[in-house]
Amino acid sequence: MKPAPTHWLAASLAIAALAGCSGGRDEPAPTPTAEESAQADAPSDPHTLVAADLGEMRLGAKIEGPVGPEVEASIIVDGRSIGGIESFVACPAEYDECDPENMPEGTVYTYVHTVTPGVDEPNDPPFERPVGLDEVEAATVFATIRKAAGFTGSIGFDRAQAEAALGPDGTIRVQDDNGTLVWRVVGGNGWQTGEPITFFWQSTLPPEGPAEAYSLRADEKIAMATGPFPPKPEDGAEDR
Repeated sequence: MKPAPTHWLAASLAIAALAGCSGGRDEPAPTPTAEESAQADAPSDPHTLVAADLGEMRLGAKIEGPVGPEVEASIIVDGRSIGGIESFVACPAEYDECDPENMPEGTVYTYVHTVTPGVDEPNDPPFERPVGLDEVEAATVFATIRKAAGFTGSIGFDRAQAEAALGPDGTIRVQDDNGTLVWRVVGGNGWQTGEPITFFWQSTLPPEGPAEAYSLRADEKIAMATGPFPPKPEDGAEDR
């Protein structure tokens, strides 16, 4: 048999070299489906946090806001009250005065809210005055309705109050739900009229002033509550 022509051999070697190169090349990434893209953009599930005991914490001086160091307001749905909320914001324990304008950058402020279902004290002006007061058989969730700007991850409630209200078999689960904070009653004998529970959370931002930024779910109603809250972040700025 005659040997193959030289140009045939050269062509065969070139084809083999190209085949080897193509075999080592990375394949293009597959284009995500519409369903996969929607899942990537969807809000994440609520993240359960570790709750601290307010009763074991030491707080410093309170901020003197536009209505004083404490804010009292009704928790209102359809013009009627289903409870009251008393709030304040405190500086760290080492401070005897708490003026955000004079505090160093990075100061951690503690937002404290005592919620009492079915009981209401006179509101601080100029907050809305309800037309009536309803008793509560079962309050289940206290939450922020806006993202908690500057949230440090520190959150909790007064465990002694919670046990007195819910019984030894009850507890409160705390969660970060896409930036909003949630305190959810789990088990126990129910959170009812006249049973106060105090909640807290911490932020690196001082309050802008009282805002309708909280809610209480009770007896299949969602009522709005006013209390101190950090300012909304500017457009394009991080709010966490």
